[in-house]
Amino acid sequence: MRWNPHGLALLLAVQSDMLAASAASVALIGADESNSLLLRAELARFVPRIELLPTESRPVPVACVLLEAGAPIGREGLGTVQRLRADGTRIVFALDGFHAHREWREVLERDVSLLSTEDRVEIVPVSARMETAARVSGDAALADRSGVGLLHARLVAAAGAGPSADQAEIVRERVLAETRRRIGIELEKLRGGGDVAGLRAERATLLAVNDGGRGAAMGVLRNRLHLARVDLLHEVGVRIRGLNAVARADIERLPRSGLGGFPQGLQNSVEKITREVDRVRCQRLAELDELIEKAVRASELAGNPGAALSAQVGALSAESERRPRVGSGPEPRCGGVEDHLMIALGASAGFGLGRLVVLPLALWEAVDYALAPVSLLLGAAAAGWVVRARRQLADRAHLRQWVADALVNVKAQLEQRVVTALVEAEERLTDHVVRTATAHLVETDRRVGELEAQLRQAAQRRPALLAACERDIGALDFA
Repeated sequence: MRWNPHGLALLLAVQSDMLAASAASVALIGADESNSLLLRAELARFVPRIELLPTESRPVPVACVLLEAGAPIGREGLGTVQRLRADGTRIVFALDGFHAHREWREVLERDVSLLSTEDRVEIVPVSARMETAARVSGDAALADRSGVGLLHARLVAAAGAGPSADQAEIVRERVLAETRRRIGIELEKLRGGGDVAGLRAERATLLAVNDGGRGAAMGVLRNRLHLARVDLLHEVGVRIRGLNAVARADIERLPRSGLGGFPQGLQNSVEKITREVDRVRCQRLAELDELIEKAVRASELAGNPGAALSAQVGALSAESERRPRVGSGPEPRCGGVEDHLMIALGASAGFGLGRLVVLPLALWEAVDYALAPVSLLLGAAAAGWVVRARRQLADRAHLRQWVADALVNVKAQLEQRVVTALVEAEERLTDHVVRTATAHLVETDRRVGELEAQLRQAAQRRPALLAACERDIGALDFA
């Protein structure tokens, strides 16, 4: 009863009044799937042997109806059961494959309510895969949980599987040998400390991490923050250099009337880069938060694991009022000696060019009086064009210099923005790690205390358990 309940059920079945002199035949009714085929193979290993028919091919006194563990019995299955009962067939119900379905208990209760008539129907949960694993590993407890032995005993009791006298003795010896083996395994565990090996291993694992995982998490935090700082500052530099190249190319293509609106366009580009850098920064900090959660086990990070990320988002929205600015625009360019010299050189070149143009007309005396005004007009126009072009070049150079200075300032502001966010994130994450590690350390101390109490209780119970096992072995030997 204590060590081998399925073996006891088998002994009671073979000693019942329904024993016959021939092997019993049982109709196995159910889906012909891999689970049912494996169940046939496992039942064939038991003695006395029961012949399982694949279908209800001929009238038999006993039928084993396999029910699905994933869903209650349907209308077709209920009709089959009603026909079997009308023929006077004894039915043994089995819930096949319960190991693969978490809700099998609810399904079993539903099947019992659907199949019960006057008396409550017994349904045996069975798992041939668990029986196979138990047979390979030698785990007696898993074999009992599989239910295959209990199903065999129920089939023997229902069918009157007729062992002869020597076969009944073989069954009895096998049941006693299996019971004796199980008691022997328990004795070896008690004498060698195997009953508390799992408790000792768990205690050693908990004591190995005596800081609650804080050291591992802080190491990951420092390394990843340093790497994030390097990557983000490099990202800022790359984007600013790209913006500078684009701005210089735009300045070369701008007409003179478009120079005044260029600072606002540059400010829009800077705001776009700021949003992109903020997005990359939040992504890196989110990855850092996930790495810290992996460094400390999920059970160690109590509370809200997304607290750090939500704090980062809040800090980002608070900083949105302090976005980098390029300024209102370049100061007006002051004219100097170079501008006056360019006016003089432009006038001289213009007048010389005008004189050169009208020189061929000097051959006609009729137009000689008009040569001087024409040369003056041409010289003034050429001088104005040279001065205007030189002034435009000077304005573009002045704007390029302002863009370079403004972007240097913007880069400094972006770097300060990134470093400030990283420092604040480090402060938040450090506090988060310390608090969660402290909470886990307290939980670890509590669990270690429970394990030590269980170890002491196991040591106190061991002599009584050893004596009980030896008494049970003596009782089996006497039997």
